Amino acid sequence: MDETAAESAGAVAGADGQHDFNAGADGQYDFDAGADGENAALLKKESRIKEVWDLLRQDKAAMAGLIVIVFLALLALFGQFIMPYDPYESMMTDNFLTPGPAHWFGTDDLGRDILSRIIDGTKISLRIGVLAVTAALIIGTFLGCIAAFYGKAADIVIMRFMDIMLAIPDILLAIAIMTALGPGIEKAIIAITFVTIPQYARIVRGSILSVKENDYVDAAKIVGNKDLRVLFVHILPNCFSPLIVRSTLGVSTAILDAAALGFLGLGVKPPLAEWGTMLGSGRQFIFNAPHILLFPGLAITITVIAFNLLGDGLRDALDPKNRK
Repeated sequence: MDETAAESAGAVAGADGQHDFNAGADGQYDFDAGADGENAALLKKESRIKEVWDLLRQDKAAMAGLIVIVFLALLALFGQFIMPYDPYESMMTDNFLTPGPAHWFGTDDLGRDILSRIIDGTKISLRIGVLAVTAALIIGTFLGCIAAFYGKAADIVIMRFMDIMLAIPDILLAIAIMTALGPGIEKAIIAITFVTIPQYARIVRGSILSVKENDYVDAAKIVGNKDLRVLFVHILPNCFSPLIVRSTLGVSTAILDAAALGFLGLGVKPPLAEWGTMLGSGRQFIFNAPHILLFPGLAITITVIAFNLLGDGLRDALDPKNRK
């Protein structure tokens, strides 16, 4: 009798298919319901993150890029406390000084310390890159979700507009937007955001079209989940890997675009120490004082390479073929 009761209790489940507890053959109840399921999912997620991190750590180039990015982030946050000089203070008696003990990177045509200006420009360049990519990622993800999940007319209208934008080189479209808006940090962010939206929209659309054919998506719809829940809980989380890689690489592209706009006089307005603006201001002194261009150019190059190395490492680490 006791064994029969125990077996009956162990077979009982809720209407939603989740067991609150099970009973063993000895009549002792062992709780293993939703809490255990959530814990298992959390442990699986943590295990996957650890696996990605372990793969990333094995990539020396990616770790070098990550170290440089962390250094630049710290420089952007705390650089004002270590600047040897005021980056905007002019000393005409000290203009065109070559690199030396007093001014490690030399001075520009107005006698401003180039090292201090590069440190100050770090926060400007990173701000433009990160904010532009974040805004483009959000808008592009939204448009890609609508196009892929609902399809038909929405897909045709959105993706044909994205195709038109992709047919125009990013920098030319950014130049046209900046010509209309005028120079400034915020306007540069708007221009770079606008030209990079199609990249994220197409990635999200392609990923969702692939993921939504899986059986678990159909099961989520059958049990009564609303479209938004199916999209944001069951589909979109499985599209994060390509977005993470594209976003990392996108920051380097955004920094390059900002530098190009600044070099052409269409980006950040002087006297702000944006690296591209510094290059544009010093290009007339390339033969007399090449250090004015050398160090801002190196800052741009090192930053772009660092983000590209990290992006390549993340792409390899997130590739399912490389997982155990």
